[in-house]
Amino acid sequence: MAAKVFESIGKFGLALAVAGGVVNSALYNVDAGHRAVIFDRFRGVQDIVVGEGTHFLIPWVQKPIIFDCRSRPRNVPVITGSKDLQNVNITLRILFRPVASQLPDYDERVLPSITTEILKSVVARFDAGELITQRELVSRQVSDDLTERAATFGLILDDVSLTHLTFGKEFTEAVEAKQVAQQEAERARFVVEKAEQQKKAAIISAEGDSKAAELIANSLATAGDGLIELRKLEAAEDIAYQLSRSRNITYLPAGQSVLLQLPQ
Repeated sequence: MAAKVFESIGKFGLALAVAGGVVNSALYNVDAGHRAVIFDRFRGVQDIVVGEGTHFLIPWVQKPIIFDCRSRPRNVPVITGSKDLQNVNITLRILFRPVASQLPDYDERVLPSITTEILKSVVARFDAGELITQRELVSRQVSDDLTERAATFGLILDDVSLTHLTFGKEFTEAVEAKQVAQQEAERARFVVEKAEQQKKAAIISAEGDSKAAELIANSLATAGDGLIELRKLEAAEDIAYQLSRSRNITYLPAGQSVLLQLPQ
């Protein structure tokens, strides 16, 4: 009797395990920020896009393909030519995500292809100098054209920006040589302006000396030797004032040949 009971329990457990395995294989989860499409071995990829949550499928016949629908960054480097035929190395940083109802193979195929196409088209409208001075305009034009182009493939671009922009070796050397020449020209212009200012200062100083000499001559002609005597007295007064402020004053009394130093 006990053997039959254990045999029944074993069969029940085996049936339960098989049933659990079948149920488990018929369930699949779609995490937050993801979507799924079902591949059927007989009908191919289904058109219905499955949202987040736990879902059922037919085991061994259907298989879920999970897509990440969150925004993700991607850097796309492109080498192209400018309007004046200069080689330009550009790296475009794109923050993208797919339209939830459309899940193409956008990451490896669509996005790099359309990015290269748009970059070459936009850069060809500008020469090398404009790419540097009008970088914001170039970036905005690339963003607008690429966003419009990506929408036809079910892609949403949250952000597009130029992160790297360089030119060929020859153009870079030419730009550096031009900058050096401009600096030399600015230095030469500064030297010329400095010489002109010094010349003007010398002229003004000479004019001032001439005017002062003329005034002194007129004063001497009017006052005679009185002006000279006045200047002597002013000079003597100034000397006496300076000596009075000295720490030590040296006196030579009348009738003595010995110097006496008296502290003030």
